[in-house]
Amino acid sequence: MTLAHSPAPHIPVLLDEVIAALSPQAGDVIVDATFGAGGYTRALLDAGATVHAFDRDPDAIASGRTWRETEENPPRLILHPRRFSEMVSSLAEVGVAQVDGVVMDIGVSSMQLDQADRGFAFSLDGPLDMRMSQEGESAADFLNSASADAIADVLYTYGEERQSRRVARAIVAARPLETTGDLARAVRKALGHKPGAPKDPATRSFQAIRIHVNGELDELTAALGASEQLLGEGGKLAVVSFHSLEDRIVKRFLREASAKSAGSRHLPQTATAPAPFAQVSKAIRASEAETQRNPRARSAVLRHATRTAVPARQEAA
Repeated sequence: MTLAHSPAPHIPVLLDEVIAALSPQAGDVIVDATFGAGGYTRALLDAGATVHAFDRDPDAIASGRTWRETEENPPRLILHPRRFSEMVSSLAEVGVAQVDGVVMDIGVSSMQLDQADRGFAFSLDGPLDMRMSQEGESAADFLNSASADAIADVLYTYGEERQSRRVARAIVAARPLETTGDLARAVRKALGHKPGAPKDPATRSFQAIRIHVNGELDELTAALGASEQLLGEGGKLAVVSFHSLEDRIVKRFLREASAKSAGSRHLPQTATAPAPFAQVSKAIRASEAETQRNPRARSAVLRHATRTAVPARQEAA
């Protein structure tokens, strides 16, 4: 794989497994719903596919515009500066109604985490931002204006923080919060912090606030439904998630989209209805060798499935 013409400073997680699941062929049209630094897209382009890449982060789109495939005629890399939940309408605008594959790498990208001024990481002191699109309400806006109850609900729902109310009270007491350091110190004070501990106590709170600010779980649910509409028969869906909330949504979607009508055990057996997805994989995790090379891969889970000829369900529209 050649990367000379597209700098990619970050290592895509489960790359070999994702590409094997998608089985890209020359001429395929594939959606990379989370372009980021372009690791999956590069491999797909090298396989001869045309890629429609989505990212709401203007920095990611600006980087992608330097790739030579955007200048080919016709281009093989088409960039969409949009949320991936909008992929159906965005592709329709360029005349694409059906694709051969969809890949999603859910959550914050390494590129975003490594930039202090984006405000995603408690390990780097920077503005308390966390907005993927760099527009709308920031983390600071939310934390400095919301009630303690509202903050606690976010921490509990999206971070599974058991002491959410204690942390929320500490956040309110520390206002105004301006930097990631301000937030991290407030959370650590509430929960206690031992330097060198395996997991920083601020981890869950930062995750929760980021998910809330960006509406990530609603985006994921909408994007899964969009993939059901877009994929043609035999098309492949591959989704990499990094924590249990995301993986539960993906697992439930694939279970429901691949389930045949079971009926009731108290009634006579009836014919089963065909389902829009088949060949659903079990959870695939990174090898020990990969996690040693790329610690971010340790929590990654890949699930993939194949689209059937059955029309998309109404609720997926």
